[in-house]
Amino acid sequence: MQLINYLSNVAMPLIIFIILMHGMLERKKVFDLFLEGASEGLKITLKIFPTLVGLFVAISLLKNSGLIDFMVNIISPALKVINFPKEIMPLALLRPISGNASIAIATNIMKSFGVDSNIGLMAATIMGSTETTVYTIAIYTSSVKVTKTRFVLLAALMADIAGIVASVVICRMMSYDFS
Repeated sequence: MQLINYLSNVAMPLIIFIILMHGMLERKKVFDLFLEGASEGLKITLKIFPTLVGLFVAISLLKNSGLIDFMVNIISPALKVINFPKEIMPLALLRPISGNASIAIATNIMKSFGVDSNIGLMAATIMGSTETTVYTIAIYTSSVKVTKTRFVLLAALMADIAGIVASVVICRMMSYDFS
């Protein structure tokens, strides 16, 4: 265990040292290359900033308007039929849109039901098996100026649905006592 702690403490300084040594051996101006990369990163950040603002406003509107709770209440009867816990539905709805909102919801689920509860395990599994799809697509496509994302979004949301359903099914299977 001490070896792992030591390696984790020296990993970043060692990587930086290796990069610097490689640059010096290649006779490159390492600091100038660093500044050039930082400048490019800043330009990309400025290009995607409007997209980020739009996403954050939309997420705030969804959360604060009560639309998520309304949607969960509407689909609750269908959720009962398929034995899908309605307590994780807000997480399932917001996870593809916002990482921060889904972390907040998952944290609330963990506080309410416990981290070792079946609902808590489902929430944790959903967090690990899905992606903030809309955010990721918006950032990547806006940085390279792709405008037609219809099929990418559909495929990614289908993957999120598969991850959410698989999380619930697997957690339900693991919770049964097979002895």
